[in-house]
Amino acid sequence: MEVSRTLDPNTARLLPWLIAVAFFMQSLDATILNVALPAMAHDLGQNPLRMQSVVIAYILTVAALIPTSGWIADRFGSRRVFCIAIALFTLGSLFCALSESLSALIVSRVIQGFGGALMVPVGRLTILRAFPRSELVRVMSFVTVPALIGPLAGPTVGGWLVEYLSWHWIFLINLPIGVIGCMLSARLMPDFRRERRQRFDGAGFVLFSAATLSLSLALEGLGDMHLSGPRVVLLLVAGLGCLAAYWLRALRIDEPLFSPTLFRIRTFTVGIIGNLFARLGNGALPFLIPLLLQVGLGFSPSRAGLSMIPMTLAAMLAKPLVRPLLDRVGYRRTLVANTLLLGALIMSLGLLGPATPYWLLLLQLSALGLVNSLQFTAMNTITLIDLEGDNAASGNSLLAVVMQLSIGMGVASSAALLGGFSAGGEGDARTVLDAFAATFLAVGAMAMLASMIFFQLHPGDGRTRPRRRR
Repeated sequence: MEVSRTLDPNTARLLPWLIAVAFFMQSLDATILNVALPAMAHDLGQNPLRMQSVVIAYILTVAALIPTSGWIADRFGSRRVFCIAIALFTLGSLFCALSESLSALIVSRVIQGFGGALMVPVGRLTILRAFPRSELVRVMSFVTVPALIGPLAGPTVGGWLVEYLSWHWIFLINLPIGVIGCMLSARLMPDFRRERRQRFDGAGFVLFSAATLSLSLALEGLGDMHLSGPRVVLLLVAGLGCLAAYWLRALRIDEPLFSPTLFRIRTFTVGIIGNLFARLGNGALPFLIPLLLQVGLGFSPSRAGLSMIPMTLAAMLAKPLVRPLLDRVGYRRTLVANTLLLGALIMSLGLLGPATPYWLLLLQLSALGLVNSLQFTAMNTITLIDLEGDNAASGNSLLAVVMQLSIGMGVASSAALLGGFSAGGEGDARTVLDAFAATFLAVGAMAMLASMIFFQLHPGDGRTRPRRRR
């Protein structure tokens, strides 16, 4: 195995494990909460509909603070920032478990969000800087496995903990993981930082964060928050206006939060836009599939969770295949073909019904897990593979923001589609299944659109060589 010159062999072997564990803790927490909301509402004396603020507080905190992660890591060092991020996330988890009111729980979730906003981007940036380009696919494949497991295991684990223990345990399980993570970070995490100190773009951060918050609230408003049409439109216009103002400002200053020069790198440009559209489809799956199994097909929560295990196993088994496939076929052909296949598999879920054999359902989910795993790894790697020097931190943070926003857009748009297709017939089983079928067709079609974006790659893009520009 080729080892980076900046790491000793022992650190090079253990560092991906450390970052993978942190990713798992964050990704599990992102979904484990949803199943516990009714029990939490009952215990805190709240209406379950008001508990959505607990979820939104975390999402918006992460979305708003991710743009600072690259600058903070460069300014204070990756080791210190990663340790603090894990500590904040763990401390926020403890405060969540101890919360006795909704307001205290929301504040605790914000503290968690501070840690989560730094943990994943700084971990990914460290991988980008610590390992040579020839090892990047292998290491990225390994550390992204938790991002696939967490959203799938979350509902099952959360339901079991709430049913047999209490909702407090969905937060308490983070404590031992966080303590071990802090200790290992102090020993294993490389201390990368920028040699030349960069001035922080405060005004750009305000504009970009305002755009992120406005767009996120608008998207959440289409789904869970049920905001009125005029409010959603105002939030969308405000978000787009702030984004335009940020871009115009970034073009005329020397050190913006996200440099426009990033988009001179073709692989980054194609990867970031392709991520945005592809995740409109696969980002909605952790939301839609459990809902289909329970509401559409009448599965119990435990059976629905168990039915998704083959999907997770297939995603993990696909990881060792990614690098040989990309080396042999190339990023362009792999991503174009895999994106079309992903869309087709999403559409095929609309064919499921009460008469569908159980083994066929498991086969469909397994195929979807394998293809989805390949898609995540290839998209993320082609986006980052040609970033070097000053562009690495900025591009890594922008990718994290785009991933967060696109997944939110996928969930919000799929929820809006499902609600629209089932309007007026919620009590009719046939209407509900037809609504799921139409939603999967629409979501699959949205995912397929990304194939046209990935087609803009050159056949040799992503190979281990000097960076190519447009």
